[in-house]
Amino acid sequence: MKHKSILTIAWLSCIIGLILSGCENDFDAKIYGKLSTTNFPATASDYESYLMDCYVPFSVNWSYNFSSQQHNFYVSEGGLHRCFDTTSDESVGWKIGSWGWLWTTLGEAQFDDMKYLGRASVGAPQHFEKVREVSRFTKIIEQLEKADPKVLPEEKKQEFLGEAHLCRGMMMYYLLNLFGPVPVIVDATLLGDTINEAHLERPDINVMTKYITDDLEFAASHVAETQKEKGRYTADYARFCLMRHYLNEGYHMDGYYQKAYDIFSQFKGNYSLYSEGKNPYAEQFKIAHKFNSETIMAVSCSNTATGSGSEGNFNPFSWYAIPPDAAKYDDQKTPTPFVNQGGGWGMVFNISKAFYDSFEPGDKRAETILTRYYSSKYGWITEKEIGNRWDGFIINKYPIETATSFQGTDIPLARWADALLMYAEADVRAHKAVSQNAIKCVNEVRHRAGLADLAPDKTASVDAFLDAIYMERGHELFYEGCRKVDMIRFGRYYSDMKALGREPSSEYFPLPNYAVQQAKQSGYKLTQYYTRDNYDGPIKNE
Repeated sequence: MKHKSILTIAWLSCIIGLILSGCENDFDAKIYGKLSTTNFPATASDYESYLMDCYVPFSVNWSYNFSSQQHNFYVSEGGLHRCFDTTSDESVGWKIGSWGWLWTTLGEAQFDDMKYLGRASVGAPQHFEKVREVSRFTKIIEQLEKADPKVLPEEKKQEFLGEAHLCRGMMMYYLLNLFGPVPVIVDATLLGDTINEAHLERPDINVMTKYITDDLEFAASHVAETQKEKGRYTADYARFCLMRHYLNEGYHMDGYYQKAYDIFSQFKGNYSLYSEGKNPYAEQFKIAHKFNSETIMAVSCSNTATGSGSEGNFNPFSWYAIPPDAAKYDDQKTPTPFVNQGGGWGMVFNISKAFYDSFEPGDKRAETILTRYYSSKYGWITEKEIGNRWDGFIINKYPIETATSFQGTDIPLARWADALLMYAEADVRAHKAVSQNAIKCVNEVRHRAGLADLAPDKTASVDAFLDAIYMERGHELFYEGCRKVDMIRFGRYYSDMKALGREPSSEYFPLPNYAVQQAKQSGYKLTQYYTRDNYDGPIKNE
């Protein structure tokens, strides 16, 4: 039997519809039923529901199913924390109490076994099937473009198109940073063409970079500047994503560093670093301070959600970051940070001692990391027990605040601190010099953390300043789903991980065997591994 192309869209007699709802005017993409394509979309609200399909991979539920069971990008079990944080220098491989196989090997930067995974993303972060969703989004964009202006006013149509392009661009952005370039269809005229859909080969990195750039630039010019619902994407979020993409690809795309520098001045929101409380860095992540002055974008979560697609976004992070034996009260009957939950399911997420030790004395950001806890079995567990009772320290950046099944803590996607650090980086990369303005941006982030200005030797040269930014990004943005991408951009992934005793097996995850075999049966070669030509480790392109 002839194999069906992995890029084929099965446009059945129904599609999944979604609605906007949630408490406090939050934005939740919720699956609520099926709509017939014979009379849908017929109204402006129908088109909006149609658009909401694009948000589903970026919502937070246990999983969703368009063409196969898939983890959302931001859910703890198989999302970006596991793909880009546990695989970085922030963390250490989870061995003590581990559930085995990829739960351990990913944290050790050993990715070869990823090629044995099937289409579904269950327990393991297998996101390759999302190439199908790029095609799905391409179809949605085509339908929005064809919308009758009498049904969907032009201004609203352009805003919806901007959101669809932003979602497609970010889908490709994540796929690129997970696997390297992957085969996608962004031209709607190729959908349904079996020859083109069977053309399973990696595109050139410049080509895929341009696909992403085109989508994000369109989004930055067309998405609404503000939204009624918290967590619905805005033009500033598109600009933030563009800035990050420009920096990632600037080494091989002419003018991208300058574009990253220029776009900083195009932010429209009145952002500033959160500054309230004894430790403003820690306070900004608490439920009471959702969408504060620093937030450009976040996934809006509710502590009443349970992970069902009909209940909106939830945040299960603590269950993957707290030791199972963590007690609610210590030996003095004093409530511990876990009093509202108790132990978690396992310490999939942790902070390595080496990473913790890299913080400067007095850095308030380190206060969101717990270096000891009270065990219901063994009493006080300290750093002396690393390698025996636990692998690394506890992330308390997203604290357990309510006695609910899951926390309502929002998941940060874009913060002003990140934008400031990216601006400083873009300045030095674009202009090959260290400016006072760039130094000021980095120092602003440091001051909020209770630190002094960068020492003169840290700003004495371009290389020294980039090293300082690299370190600041790690300390400021740990477990925000971007560290491995940063390490690759700074040319430090292989060398730094090897120095920590976790030599990566490859730069990116390999493509699954089933996709490679399917391409071969269609007469194409889909390279399983991809390595950038500026990678600081061994080349693996096979």
